[in-house]
Amino acid sequence: MTYPLIVSPLYIALCGLLILVLAMLVVRARLKYRVGVGSGGHADLERIIRVHGNAVEYVPMSLLLIVALEATGGAAWLIHTAGSALFVARLLHIWGLGHSAGPTKPRQIGILVNWIVMLATSILILWKLLLP
Repeated sequence: MTYPLIVSPLYIALCGLLILVLAMLVVRARLKYRVGVGSGGHADLERIIRVHGNAVEYVPMSLLLIVALEATGGAAWLIHTAGSALFVARLLHIWGLGHSAGPTKPRQIGILVNWIVMLATSILILWKLLLP
């Protein structure tokens, strides 16, 4: 049985815009410091690069799991819950890491919620596939 993807594209678009904004911040900082590759020893540029890099590392798999949950018949409320939790988690992570390279509560909560989204969607997909 196939299900149309109606809800998850919203979160793909929101996260796509978020990653684009982060990329633009990296480019702006690179221009400011005249650094083409790496951080050039600038701590704030390194932090901006890592904020973008971390999003690029975690968001695609998280979105893929959300799409797979919807494609396997996950209820719209589940997709909205996972998608909005992911988006808020990424905003928290950005805010936390953007303000300090050290551990911050928003950063910790952001990555924890992101991991919970990944774990929950993975379990729900497996449940749907293995226990029809």
